Amino acid sequence: METFFAGEIATELVKELLKVVRRTYLCRPAAEQLKRSVDALLPIVQEIRHSGVELPQHRQSQLSELADQLRLALDLARKAAASPRWNVYRSMQLAHRMERLDRWISRWVERHMPAHVLADVHHLRVDYSARLDRIERTLDMTAASAALAAARVPVAVGSVPFSGSPLTEMMDGLVPAAAAATVPVAVGTAPSSGLPVAEMMEGLVLRGEGEKPVGVGIRVGKERVKEMLMAGGDRAAVVGISGIGGSGKTTLAKEICRDPQIRSYFNDKIYFETVSQSPNLESLKLKLWEQITGNMVLGAYNQIPQWQMELGPRDKGPVLVVLDDVWALAVLEELLFRIPGYKILVVSRFKFPSVVKNNYEIELLGEEDALSLFCHAAFEQQSIPFTADKKLVKQVVEECKGLPLALKVIGASLRDQPPKFWARAKNRLARGEAICDSHENKLLEHMASTIGFLSGKVRECFLDLGSFPEDKRIPLDVLINMWMELHDLDEEDAFAILVELSNKNLLTLFKDAQNRAGDIYSSYMEFFVTQHDVLRDLALHVNNCEPLTSRRRLIMPRRENELPREWERNKDEPFEAQIVSINSGEMKESDWFQMHFPKAEVLILNFSADQYSLPPFLSTMPKLKVLVLINHGTSCTLMQNLSVFTTLNNLRSLWLEKIAVPPLPKTTVPLQNLRKVSLVLCELNNSLRGSKVDLSMTLPRLSHLTIDHCIDLTKLPSSICNIGSLQCISISNCHDLSELPGEFGKLSSLEILRVYACPSLKRLPQSICRLKRLKYLDISQSFNLRELPEELGHLTSLEKIDMRECSQLRTIPRSSSSLKSLGHVICDEEVALLWKEAERCIPDLRVQVAEECFNLDWLVE
Repeated sequence: METFFAGEIATELVKELLKVVRRTYLCRPAAEQLKRSVDALLPIVQEIRHSGVELPQHRQSQLSELADQLRLALDLARKAAASPRWNVYRSMQLAHRMERLDRWISRWVERHMPAHVLADVHHLRVDYSARLDRIERTLDMTAASAALAAARVPVAVGSVPFSGSPLTEMMDGLVPAAAAATVPVAVGTAPSSGLPVAEMMEGLVLRGEGEKPVGVGIRVGKERVKEMLMAGGDRAAVVGISGIGGSGKTTLAKEICRDPQIRSYFNDKIYFETVSQSPNLESLKLKLWEQITGNMVLGAYNQIPQWQMELGPRDKGPVLVVLDDVWALAVLEELLFRIPGYKILVVSRFKFPSVVKNNYEIELLGEEDALSLFCHAAFEQQSIPFTADKKLVKQVVEECKGLPLALKVIGASLRDQPPKFWARAKNRLARGEAICDSHENKLLEHMASTIGFLSGKVRECFLDLGSFPEDKRIPLDVLINMWMELHDLDEEDAFAILVELSNKNLLTLFKDAQNRAGDIYSSYMEFFVTQHDVLRDLALHVNNCEPLTSRRRLIMPRRENELPREWERNKDEPFEAQIVSINSGEMKESDWFQMHFPKAEVLILNFSADQYSLPPFLSTMPKLKVLVLINHGTSCTLMQNLSVFTTLNNLRSLWLEKIAVPPLPKTTVPLQNLRKVSLVLCELNNSLRGSKVDLSMTLPRLSHLTIDHCIDLTKLPSSICNIGSLQCISISNCHDLSELPGEFGKLSSLEILRVYACPSLKRLPQSICRLKRLKYLDISQSFNLRELPEELGHLTSLEKIDMRECSQLRTIPRSSSSLKSLGHVICDEEVALLWKEAERCIPDLRVQVAEECFNLDWLVE
């Protein structure tokens, strides 16, 4: 029933709006008003939900309409809570949208809600009157039977006559017959197995709304963990869910968080955080403290005054914090706050018995549930199809040992494969079982057999994913570019491999990337990839089968303060690695030691530091093509030892994220082969202000330039216009960028120009009309752009324009009718009217009105 979903959404929405009120100043009044409306709406929606009545079609339609609007409000609130404070324009836009949603909800309540409540109350009274009549008749019959039994059967003192009473008849009207038949009842104790009391009552309240099957093990585990969480006393303050990787621990934890009984018990104060192997503890502790107490903190966690620590939370009552993927006892102990009512659910591969006194060890799937999950992945149905070899399918399922992730991945890899592939898979899985002693290693051997079916380059691309830190989003742009350079792939082939790995459940694409990033002119900048920990472990396991110096990928699996000792012991030998991945904190020049990488083509440096010295062994990488520097700290990093760049003659791609780019000296050595430069969340003003470096001499072959979220960028240096090789310029979310160089028309090779989400940009230079090769122009979200160049029609190669959310545009140039190659324009409804004349002159032109979008995922991370 739609009321169930509306009630859940409304409850979640209230929680998100509280975050907005606390964190986002400009959205606060609108969020407070919307919260008041939803607060008034929520109990009424819940009352309809608990009425237990199957609604007529027209009422379901009305509630569906409400649920859709609440979903929009929830999405809007979540993104507003994550919106940075500096994004003033976006915050104001969000506030206006909240106000519109509030008005809509108010009108809906005035029109429909009284009729819904009256109808439900009437049905409820009739239904319960009938049920009470049945109960009274049953009790009368029971009393008569008991009296007759007492007259015939002697009863010992202190015993209870259990037999002879028609229990199933007594329960008629309270629980479904199937449930009553499976519930064992003991005198003086609550039922500890079968369906718990809460679920029996849920059958009464939500009759006809069956829960989607998630497996017997998940349901049993869910009830056990719920009992632990709702038990009193300090002993139950920390509850654990443990099991091997891929066994469904996180799935179970999320099911518990969504459970209505748990949400009611904790009054929706439930917070879910992923910890991982290398967490930023100070940042995580500060975030949890703010969530639990409701108190904002300016500064670091260790700067919270003692009086505020003793003050505790503003809202009293129980709080549940779920810590997912915990690896170390020391980390867990740091996250234990001594606050009344504060409970932690620890999800980990380990048990931590010294801290976690109540632990549920997750069980693997039984035969029936395992077969159902496998068939869904392999055949997209719940059972074995008629045309499949049932014996062979069951043998493969048996080798998966009931592990959910193994069932899904192996099933997906065998989808649409001939029987010989299935037989080969069964044999390889069987051989893998005898190799390792522990279940964890068996899993890795099972998973290794899965990637054996991948073609050579697809398999290598999968193994490359282990080069990135766990529990971090992998920028799609970095991944595609690395594959192109490392495996000599075209961009289209690299994207096809990405889709294949996604379809086989070997990685996860964010934000519908398969469809949206597949557009010919899409930028990969806003898309990300993630990978399950077990799959990453598999990649590391396969990579590490070779001796250290012979490995194709040399990877630090987690963040450490220094390089591995094993590397130092072998530093005098040359390393054969093509990919080198280092994950560290702050590194000074003295923290490095010299190593030799004659075959290295990719270097990935992940770190969290205010200052970072580049490794000296960059000079021993003559074949280096791709250099990726990603700072996971809270502020931009100052780079040191930049002189090593002078040796990177073959460097083709450079990715800098959250780096303070230093000024370029006049004597900068040209990077002759550098094709792509990406600057993300960087500080650029110091490098550009007053710079007299001729970028066309320093970067003579640069073809792709990307600048994203560099908020101190006010204008581009004019020397960029001298780089005749530039084919693509993408500038996004640079809120202070006010102008483009007047010489922009000199970029004779430019085919793609993106200048989107740059609200300070008011006009485009007239010289842009001389870009005869320009095929794609993106000026979307340029809210203050007032006009387009009059000679826009001279862009004879232009095929597509994206100009959505350009609200200040009132006219388009008359010359636009001469854009004979133009086939697609994306814009808002008001601007679409301006293209009517051009549509008559351009036969193949399609003007698409963009839907109003509440999605602010571009603000996240």
